[in-house]
Amino acid sequence: MKKNFLLLIPALATLGLTQCQTSKPTATAASTAPTAPAPTQQQKDYKYQTVEGDPLKARIYTLANGLTVYLSDYDDAPRIQTYLAVRAGSKNDPATATGLAHYLEHMVFKGTSKLGSQNWATEKPELDKIEALYEQYRSQRNDPAARKRTYHQIDSISSVAAKYAVANEYDKVMGAIGAKGSNAYTSVEQTVYQEDIPSNQIEKWAAIQSERLGEMVPRLFHTELEAVYEEKNRGLDNDFSKEYEALNRSLYQKHPYGTQTTIGTIEHLQNPSITEIKRYFEKYYVPNNVALCLSGDLDYDQTIRIIDQYFGKLQNKPVPAFTPAQEAPLTAPLVKEVVGPDAENVMIGFRFPGTTSREALVLRMVDKILSNGQAGLIDLNLNQKQTVLQAASFTDINNDYSSHILYATPRQGQKLEQVRDLLLAQLDKVKQGDFPEWLIPAIVNNEKLQRTKSYESNEARAGAFVAAFVAREDWKDYLKQVDDFATISKKEVMRVASQYYGPGYALVYKRTGKDPNTVKVVKPAITPVPVNREVASEFYKQVTSISTPELQPVFVDYKKDIQETKLASGIPVFYTRNTENNLFNLYYVLDLGTNNNPKLGLAADYLQYLGTGKYNAAQLQQEFYKLGCSFAVSSGQDRIFVSLSGLDSNMEPALQLFEALLAAPNPDAAALKNMVAGVLKSRQDAKLNKQVILSQGMVNFAKYGPKNPFTSQLSEKELKALKPEQLTALIKSIPTYQHRVLYYGPRLLGDEMEVVGTDTSLYKSGIRRTLNELHKTPAKLTPVPANKDFAEQPMNSRKVYWVDYNMVQAEILFLSKGPVYDKSIVPTTSLYNEYFGGSMGSIVFQELRESKALAYSASSRFANADKVGRSSYNLSYIGTQSDKLPEAMAGMNSLLNDMPVAEANLQIAKNAIRNSIATERITKSDILFSYERAKRLGLDYDLRRDVYEQTPNMSFADLQKFQQARVKGQNQTILVIGSKDRLNFKELAKYGQLQQLSLKEIFGY
Repeated sequence: MKKNFLLLIPALATLGLTQCQTSKPTATAASTAPTAPAPTQQQKDYKYQTVEGDPLKARIYTLANGLTVYLSDYDDAPRIQTYLAVRAGSKNDPATATGLAHYLEHMVFKGTSKLGSQNWATEKPELDKIEALYEQYRSQRNDPAARKRTYHQIDSISSVAAKYAVANEYDKVMGAIGAKGSNAYTSVEQTVYQEDIPSNQIEKWAAIQSERLGEMVPRLFHTELEAVYEEKNRGLDNDFSKEYEALNRSLYQKHPYGTQTTIGTIEHLQNPSITEIKRYFEKYYVPNNVALCLSGDLDYDQTIRIIDQYFGKLQNKPVPAFTPAQEAPLTAPLVKEVVGPDAENVMIGFRFPGTTSREALVLRMVDKILSNGQAGLIDLNLNQKQTVLQAASFTDINNDYSSHILYATPRQGQKLEQVRDLLLAQLDKVKQGDFPEWLIPAIVNNEKLQRTKSYESNEARAGAFVAAFVAREDWKDYLKQVDDFATISKKEVMRVASQYYGPGYALVYKRTGKDPNTVKVVKPAITPVPVNREVASEFYKQVTSISTPELQPVFVDYKKDIQETKLASGIPVFYTRNTENNLFNLYYVLDLGTNNNPKLGLAADYLQYLGTGKYNAAQLQQEFYKLGCSFAVSSGQDRIFVSLSGLDSNMEPALQLFEALLAAPNPDAAALKNMVAGVLKSRQDAKLNKQVILSQGMVNFAKYGPKNPFTSQLSEKELKALKPEQLTALIKSIPTYQHRVLYYGPRLLGDEMEVVGTDTSLYKSGIRRTLNELHKTPAKLTPVPANKDFAEQPMNSRKVYWVDYNMVQAEILFLSKGPVYDKSIVPTTSLYNEYFGGSMGSIVFQELRESKALAYSASSRFANADKVGRSSYNLSYIGTQSDKLPEAMAGMNSLLNDMPVAEANLQIAKNAIRNSIATERITKSDILFSYERAKRLGLDYDLRRDVYEQTPNMSFADLQKFQQARVKGQNQTILVIGSKDRLNFKELAKYGQLQQLSLKEIFGY
């Protein structure tokens, strides 16, 4: 229901993936949930598999019914990341009903005969009627009048059935137990349901999840179908999505990877079959085709007993084998063109064997040889030399086949065919072995480093289990990939590259223009259905009544959790020790930014193209990559972050390199000329990006007026007049200003020497000693100038700003100004956000999506300022079909001015906040950044304490008082982006003075 290539790949989620939605606790009390069998009198002995040397210390169990369970104990916080993975995805969709797996994913959130129903005996007959009517509706494809009559019946009966349902009860019950991130995604191979739960709620989680794995009731079907329509329309507005689909159609002309999409065709979406969805569920949602993947603060023995108690009752069934279509070799380029409003680019795709093949492993190596962010051929030859605007490569590795995709955007005046040739030239270098000998060993080391870093996250740990299960790969073999990866030789890379990067490939040119084939999913008439907020099923009551041990919050104590010292120069160092691994993060932080000098951002970007006296820019990047370290300099509006991170054992040589670069970067006139040309092209491309236009340009215009942080940048004339020495002087000045140091790593704080491992001849110095020796600063640091914040505009009247953009949907932001930052209202705003607009169980989501089917995405949030003296804002969003704009705007506006009363939802919101804070732990480098945020707000303590302590005593009257004072009736600036041919301007004018904004007004150029 929602999920998110870094940098230039804004929508990698479209790779056939659609995403929608500290002591260990003691054993919990026996369940009273109706789905739980009686606890056994004698504890079973559960056999499990482990792998020697496994960094996750995983145990893999297989229950008697075939359910696979992966468990990993990681005590970073008293929470557990859970994934319920079904080994079936969109490739298993019938060719006559594409999008079925994804739509089923939505339906699994609707509950069962027990969860989500007030009166199943009365509800079921109505649902049976709806199912039969949809089959009739499908058979009337060629009779529009008959279809209209049938749909009217569906709509009418759906309203009756909804009276017996409890909308969003799954989201409510998960909120009540303190779950976060309730969601799911569907890909070509799998459908995965995710929850992040408090560790003391494992039994309630098991009761709920086993219930919905055992049964699926497709209630509220037609309103959810509308949400899927909206999701489809969002894809139709996404040029990257259309481009990637075109690429796959060329690569896979027989296999479902290319012949069908995860979201499905418009034809199939408009002719859904509940019967087919049920068949799919019964066929694939069986325990022997499912894995539970858990990582977090868990007790192995207790957890597997609970899982068996609830999931063990499910019956296994034979799962039909999938026979992949055999693709013929591609012998020549297959060229397609995609037209849309976004910036132009080129995408090239090659076909490889599937996940468990040796070739797929080598493909991963080739991908890193090309693009690893620092020292790859694309990184250095295309990005670092600025021969294109931006380029990268990525893999899409699946069970039956894999894809390797190269992607680049052109510079000003550069033809897409030239960009294609530059990308293909990098592949030729791989085939010829034209890359340094040290690169493969460095890639192996950096991959190990990244894996070590990722295993600090329960999401990554549990995600590894999902990957192994979906690939049908034994956990031992999955882990062995790390060792196998290290055996790949240059000779093997050249052989595989020569074999698979042949003359046949898929090529897509994305050109800017109006798509002549633009279509949309047509809106049917829907009567809003009741959501029954105050009602709860018996299942809900019984599950939430299961007793659980209470967990107490742990708040950050900045005085205890952060140690402080000073360097010889007087620079303060804030320190938190890494006791988990050999990785470090080092930051120099300056309270100075682009508000003071717009050139600072350019100087920070320029640094990546510069070398020092000893190394040119490319060699410098290679040296850092060899060391397993990386650096960055970023400038925000009022702060600069200079960072170095990587292997602590290589910190000294990396820091020496970095300090040398900061102290004496070599001016490079050609690099500056190319960078300026790239900036100007990027500015043009930004004007083609609807998210930049709306979320950055229009929001800043509304808050500050035409002169704002977004438009505060050098003009084209000023850019072209820049001298290299101006920017290098700014870079060299960074360490001369007063600043502070943040360090998270394994070193001791002071001047002491520490033995490295068991070798008593190897020592490393404490961080203060290291920095005193290597951090070069003048004897007297320059005070930073006073910050120049932009003045926020008063919102004294109602305004509607709109921008014309060629799109199917319309996206709308409602913006109103609140008070300057006030810590005393933070507990109230936290509860307000959770109750009103912060989750899938919130009022906004229930009303606008579940009841009225007006949007795929709808939210509202009162955003507290992040700095003392700045204003807070209320920001509400809805994305909808343009022809639904009147109802969508009226719906959101009505909620903002007349907040519905729902005591049950309020209690769920309270529990969600309390459970979240009680089980959230701010650890590692997050402690340092939590302190940074607190200082900006004038705080010296963890503000979550106030939220936790005050939330239980709040009443709905408190929320209403806040809402009426800070939200209701406030002057709004409404921001709308959509096609002028589809927008309803008469409707927009009802909400305030209507004004079209030009892109020049928004961007300042």
